[in-house]
Amino acid sequence: MKFKTTHYHFDLLKDTDRLSAFFEAIEDYGGNTDLAYDLGCGSGILSYFLNSHFDNTISLEIDRQAYECACENLNSFENIEVINSDVLDYEFTKKADLIVCEMLDTALIDEEEVPVLNYAKKFLKDDGIIIPQAIINTVELVNLERHYIHWDEGVNYESYSKPIVYSEFNFLNDINPKFEADLSLKSDKSGIINGLKITSYTKLNENLIVGPLPMLNPPLLIPLDEKTVNVNDLINIKLKYIMGNGIGSIKTKYY
Repeated sequence: MKFKTTHYHFDLLKDTDRLSAFFEAIEDYGGNTDLAYDLGCGSGILSYFLNSHFDNTISLEIDRQAYECACENLNSFENIEVINSDVLDYEFTKKADLIVCEMLDTALIDEEEVPVLNYAKKFLKDDGIIIPQAIINTVELVNLERHYIHWDEGVNYESYSKPIVYSEFNFLNDINPKFEADLSLKSDKSGIINGLKITSYTKLNENLIVGPLPMLNPPLLIPLDEKTVNVNDLINIKLKYIMGNGIGSIKTKYY
């Protein structure tokens, strides 16, 4: 099937690893099949995957151009309803068996996955499932070439520590979007550090975890004040941000 897309969603469709991971997670779903919600459906590709499994799918998309693409792509499926609405403004009337929400980004900082799911999961059945299931975040010390917040997309940097898991969130739980952590990272070489690298891994279900992909959570590089370190130095850093409020909410400092 040929999909009509926006330029952004065309790039999403080109990331075949991302696409196949969500396809596999939906194919693995073994719960009830009355109703699914596809939140932030974009061009409608995940709703297309859901079509053969669910009696009904409600697909929400806030962007008007993407919504029009989804309507055109899915108009032949009588069991899919596409709605142009912000999820947080939509009045859900029925509880779903499955929620699919692919508003993902690194550490959930820039996209609205957390506020959307905190709201929408009230309309999930007690035995309902969310895809993705969870996110796992790691952090490491780095020396950056660019001294501003940016994504790891062909840029140069040098790692100065092993990555450690600093947070993990299950989307079935209520999540406080105001995140704060005290990090202790051990330098494994001598030199100068001036940043952090955050890498997110998406747990789609119990058997499927995908690492960063071109259009799914590329690592985020965050500058710090420059600091000279030696091998085995323990570096303590306070990291704060608000999930869903964008990279401008990120704050770091040594302590």
